[in-house]
Amino acid sequence: MKKLYLFMVGLLLTSFCWSQVELTPEEQAYQDSINKVNAENAATAEAQEAYNLGIELFGKGKFKEAIGSFNKAISGDPNFQAAYYNKGVAQYEAKDMKGCIATLNKLIKMNDEHDRAYFQRGLAHQADGDYEAALSDYNQVTFFAPDDVKAYYNAGTVLFLMEKYEDAIPLFTKCTEMEPKDYKAYNDRGSCYRMLQKFDMALADYEKAGKYGPKHAFVFNNLGSVKKMMKDYDGAKNDFTKAMSLDPDFFLAYNNRGAMLLEQEKNEEALRDFDKVIEMNPNYAPAYNNRGIIKHRKEDYKGAIKDFDKAISLNKNYAEAYANRGVSREMNRDMEGACADWSTASELGSSLGKTYQSANCEF
Repeated sequence: MKKLYLFMVGLLLTSFCWSQVELTPEEQAYQDSINKVNAENAATAEAQEAYNLGIELFGKGKFKEAIGSFNKAISGDPNFQAAYYNKGVAQYEAKDMKGCIATLNKLIKMNDEHDRAYFQRGLAHQADGDYEAALSDYNQVTFFAPDDVKAYYNAGTVLFLMEKYEDAIPLFTKCTEMEPKDYKAYNDRGSCYRMLQKFDMALADYEKAGKYGPKHAFVFNNLGSVKKMMKDYDGAKNDFTKAMSLDPDFFLAYNNRGAMLLEQEKNEEALRDFDKVIEMNPNYAPAYNNRGIIKHRKEDYKGAIKDFDKAISLNKNYAEAYANRGVSREMNRDMEGACADWSTASELGSSLGKTYQSANCEF
């Protein structure tokens, strides 16, 4: 009888271990809320972990992988604004402008005062060629963050690209007032003045850019360009040469110096510069056009035509190259080809092509 009693106690203990505690509706609701909070905390922790991984991948230049991690972070926390922002930045770096814009649209819908999101979306619009949208975004940045000098500068850049030089000048001026040694703003305001043919003002700004940015080749290339326009050939040559010394691979300075020498009819010196440009950048159409002009001057019409052919193959809308090839074809006794080239040049807006066509070709 004693053994049976012990066996029954064992059964009773086992059944107690598996029994379920019954909760009141209020207690169940409280327990459910606790479980929900715990699940949300776990999801938030996973989202943060994915976000941190995205930042790490971004820092290594693995932009597509970073985008995937930021997506995971957003899935775990749909209100994770930093994840949206950095995903947009990663998409920008991955050259996915439309994706970047779509991501930042969502972020701005969540927070319409997020000035960094407007700035980054402005960059994407600018890269995508939508200058009006970019300008609108940069203006939003300056509304929410009036001390953001980069937004003023980028807005000025967009206006320059839109050929609204008069409108761009005050924005670059604002940059120089906020940062008196901002060589980029002086340089770009100088370019506005140059496009408006206000050469003295352009020269003054380029000189300030050279003072505050003495190691930047493009500044001295611009200085050389405006001095060339002012017929200061010696000064221009010195500045182009300075640009080359700062950046031996800066082929534009070689081309611009060559163009100046071409204008001075220093053909052999110019030829060396154009040969150098083509060696450095064999896909730069203006160098072939310019070299073709020198070959034409040396009465090497076949060689000239070959260079003009190359320039046109690189740029199908290169009106000047068509006009020049027409002249060389005329000298090579190919009037049919010459007239065809002048016609194309005229259609592309070349006044020289139109003049040659009117004077030499039957309609």
